[in-house]
Amino acid sequence: MVDLAERDESLPERAEVVVIGGGIAGVSTALFLAERGVDVSLCEKGYVGGEQSSRNWGWVTARNRDMRELPLCLESGRLWSEMNERVRGETGYRRTGSLRAFTSIEQQATGSAWLDDARQFDFPARLVSAAEMNQMVPASGGAFAGGLYAEDDGRAEPQMAAPAIANGARKMGAKIFTRCAVRGLELSAGRVSAVVTEHGRIKCSSVVLAGGGWSTLFLRRLGVRLPQLLVQASAMRTVPFESAVAPTLYGDRFSLRKRLDGGFTIGDPFATLTDITPDSFRFAGDYFAMLTMSWRRLGFRFGRRALREWTRTNSWNLDQISPFEQVRVLDPAPVQSLLKNTHKALVAALPEFADVPIAQQWGGLLDVTPDAVPVISDIEKIPGLFLICGFSGHGFGMGPGAGHLMADLVTGKPPIVDPTSFRYSRFTDGSNPKPKAGF
Repeated sequence: MVDLAERDESLPERAEVVVIGGGIAGVSTALFLAERGVDVSLCEKGYVGGEQSSRNWGWVTARNRDMRELPLCLESGRLWSEMNERVRGETGYRRTGSLRAFTSIEQQATGSAWLDDARQFDFPARLVSAAEMNQMVPASGGAFAGGLYAEDDGRAEPQMAAPAIANGARKMGAKIFTRCAVRGLELSAGRVSAVVTEHGRIKCSSVVLAGGGWSTLFLRRLGVRLPQLLVQASAMRTVPFESAVAPTLYGDRFSLRKRLDGGFTIGDPFATLTDITPDSFRFAGDYFAMLTMSWRRLGFRFGRRALREWTRTNSWNLDQISPFEQVRVLDPAPVQSLLKNTHKALVAALPEFADVPIAQQWGGLLDVTPDAVPVISDIEKIPGLFLICGFSGHGFGMGPGAGHLMADLVTGKPPIVDPTSFRYSRFTDGSNPKPKAGF
C-alpha cells in the first residue's frame, strides 16, 4: 500500500506555477519551488505516487548510469541523503552501497571502462575481485567473477517517498490536489495562461508537466511531438528474512534490495514487455537504435492496454471528461512467466532464497525515451510550459535532483547541473539521440 499524502480541497484562482503529476519528479519539483517561496499547486489525477513512483525497486544509484545522467544522479544522491530531514518525514532512504555482480571477464572489462569514464565526475566506486564478492555476498558460494561497488549508492521506499516529499512540499506552502486531472492548458498570445482541471481553472504563469507515461498524450493535444513508449516491468517482494546481503545487488537476470520491513524487493533489470500500440508505429523510427540493442530481452504483445489505446481519442474539449479521468492509475498485472524466470535465476545464484515466501507481486510501466535519457526542459514552442519525464527506469533515484533542476529552470536560477543533455529540442534539432549500452 502507498502512503497517502495530505491534500488540499479548494482550488486556488491563481498560482505562479502548476505542476501536473504527483510522481517522484512532480513532488520533488513542487518541493524545491516551494522552498524558494514560489506559489505552486500540484494536480494529480489519481493519488500521489500511484504509478511507477511506488512500483519501482527503490534504487538510489549512480552506478552504471549513462554519462549524460551521471552528474544529475550524483547530485540526486546527495539530496536523498538529506531528504528525511528536509521534509521532516520518512522516505525510507538509507545509504547502503550498490553492487553490480559480474559473471564473466568480458563484463568486468566493460565495467572497468565505464568506471574510467565515471572518474571525471569523482564518482566513488571501485572494482571488486571474485574473492571480495564472496565476502560481500557469502550466500553466492562463489557464483560471481567480480563486481563493481558504489559505496555512496543507497535505497529508499517507493511506497513512502513520494507522499513524504509531497507532505514536505505542503509544509512549505505548496498546495497538493489529488483526484484532480488536468484536462489541458489555456494559452494567451501563444503563452501558458491557465490549466483547466476537472474541478475548475487555475490561472498561472508556468506549467510543469511531470506526467510520466501520460506526457505524450497530453502534449499531442497541444501539437507537441514527444517520442515516448511504455514498457512493463514486474517485481515481487519477500517476507522479512535475515540475509547477509547488505548492498543492493544487481545481476544479469535478477536484482535484489533490502527493504525497511526486513524483506527484499526482487526483479529482473532487463526483462520487460511492451504492448503494440499506435505509438509503437508513430515512433518506430525514433526507437530503431534501441530496438537493435535490446531486442533479445524485450517481449511484445497485443493486450488490454493496447486495445484501450487503439480506441482512445487524442482530442477532447476542455469541458469534457478526458482520458486522464477515465484511467486514474495505470495498474498492470505482473507477468508471471518473467517473475518465475527471475526467481529461478535468483535461487541459482543465492540458494538461501529458495524457500523464502513471496509476499506480493506487481507490475509497473516505465516511460522510455529513444536515448533512455530523461527530458528536463522548457518547450520553446509554448512559452511557460516545461517538461520533466522519460526517465526510462531511472526516475526514482534521480527524482530529487531532477526536481531541483526543473525548479532551477522555471525560476531562472543557475542549474544544479548542465541541462543540455536533457533538452526537449534534441528530438527536433537533428541531434538523433541514441542510447548507450549498459553492462
